[in-house]
Amino acid sequence: MALAMAVAVLMLGAFAPMAFAADNDFEKLKGRWRRADGGYVLDIRNVKPGGEMEAAYLNPRPINVSKAQATRDGTTMRVFVELRAPNYPGSTYTLTYDPKRDELYGVYYQAVQGQSFDVVFVRAK
Repeated sequence: MALAMAVAVLMLGAFAPMAFAADNDFEKLKGRWRRADGGYVLDIRNVKPGGEMEAAYLNPRPINVSKAQATRDGTTMRVFVELRAPNYPGSTYTLTYDPKRDELYGVYYQAVQGQSFDVVFVRAK
């Protein structure tokens, strides 16, 4: 039994660096992202290892970001942002990171109108 536990500990220890490396991938999301169809800006300032993000949204003035979260589905990174402000009562962005194009693409749900729009954010240079 002691041998089985020692093997389990060693195996778990072997996977810990991989999990940490995967969390570091969230760093690729950091930066200033501009929506391709206008002056909307998503500024991802920090991403904690668990995926919680510090983010700002500008249109062109700041709009309150009530929730910002990065998640991973296999090798795919996703971003969820919820806005809470007048004219933005729960509007959301549900985005996927495309590493080949260095873009965030997905759907913007405009809560006031109850409509969804396809959107693309490009990294501001």
